[in-house]
Formats: sequence, C-alpha cells, structure tokens
Amino acid sequence: MQTFQHQAITAGADCAVLHIAGEVDIYTAPKLREQVIELVDGGVRHVIADLLGVDFLDSTGLGVLVGSLKRLRIHDGTLKLAARPGKTLEILELTGLTRAFAIYPSVLDAVTSDEHWQQAVTAEGLNPEDWCRKHGLL
Repeated sequence: MQTFQHQAITAGADCAVLHIAGEVDIYTAPKLREQVIELVDGGVRHVIADLLGVDFLDSTGLGVLVGSLKRLRIHDGTLKLAARPGKTLEILELTGLTRAFAIYPSVLDAVTSDEHWQQAVTAEGLNPEDWCRKHGLL
C-alpha cells in the first residue's frame, strides 16, 4: 500500500498550499494532478507545493509538477516548491528542474517571498508566520 497524503490549504481567493506527504509515484501522482486541476478550476492561481514531507518522487510525480506549472502559467499563475536538502531536492537538481521552479526551504519562506501571497495571508488578519503556524506548515 502506497503512503500518500495531500491537502489543499487556501489563502484568500486565489492562493493555496498543496501539502504533500509520502510517496509521489505512478500510483499516487494522478491524485495530485486532479487536486491541482480542481484548484485551478476553482480560481486558484498561486500554489505552493509543500514537498517537505515527500519521501519519494518519481518521474510521474515530476511530470505532474511540470504539468501543474504549465497549467498555472496559462492562467497567469505561479507554482513555488518548498523542499529542503535531501532526496526530493536532489532529484529536482539532477533533472534540471531547479531552473524551472522557484524552490524555498520552507512554506513560510515561499509565502514571504511573494507579495501576492503576503496580501492573501494578511487579508485573513494574520502575518505569514502566524498563518503558517495556524495551518501546521511550520
């Protein structure tokens, strides 16, 4: 049985963190693809993929990330990744995808680096750190 979890945490009308944990592979990647499609169809344009809990990422998972980036760019959106040193970041480096994605060591760093995200979070009456803490993203 594959260990895989994903959850979308929205901020404002058009921002969402996609918290992903476990193995992203040929069996689980389609679920991730569907989640992104649902988010975009629902008006989300700025996504942070939280890969900090990802234990394994194969080529199918990489394809979903690239496809998601393209889908969001069509709608003038963005896809940022949160990944710390380890297997996931090594795979992104080996495949050259570190040139395609903005990668941050934490969700908080990704939120604070983007003015659009900061506005979405502060519209909820929180600063980026408190918002991340509230949603278990620290």
